[in-house]
Amino acid sequence: MTIIGFIRHGVTAWNKEGRAQGSTDVPLDEEGINMAKRVATRIANEEWDIIYTSPLIRAKTTAEIIASKQPNLQLIIDKRLGEIGGGIIEGTTEEERVAKWGTDWRSLELGFEKPEAIIARSEAFIDEVKQAYPGKRVLVVSHGGLISRIVHHLLPNNNYSPDIGNTALTIIELTEQEALCHLYNCIEHLTIKQ
Repeated sequence: MTIIGFIRHGVTAWNKEGRAQGSTDVPLDEEGINMAKRVATRIANEEWDIIYTSPLIRAKTTAEIIASKQPNLQLIIDKRLGEIGGGIIEGTTEEERVAKWGTDWRSLELGFEKPEAIIARSEAFIDEVKQAYPGKRVLVVSHGGLISRIVHHLLPNNNYSPDIGNTALTIIELTEQEALCHLYNCIEHLTIKQ
């Protein structure tokens, strides 16, 4: 059994503007940094064994803030945890996409990362973590699109919303036979008054 705690990065200016980020390296804004501090405080007293992060600055900064509250955690950057590549739509809003490519833009070949490539890199990462950390608790700081795909892949019969909140915590237990979701898309740390 391995426990994985998935955390989405804090908010960015592009998140607020509704711009597709994908593999574009957009930093956290001030609110995003505060959100990362809040999730770090939330899990500071929990026992985690290691933390992995996407190399993209918005996730890496979130992971570094979390790790600062747990200095014994090794922080490992893994490119497989990067956000799903958005091709030429990166940097655009929905309105801009519709104006440029029409309402059916999702069905066009715009350079999106292929679903099979997303699953292949996600599966490789999860399999490696299960092998390397049996009986351990692993934090993974990544991106909404990728976390949503991983959760859907691990729990194909779930009814979870694909929209993952910024700094939301999702906890999945992986056994040899199954994956069990103990917490999904939880942002209660953002609702607590400071």
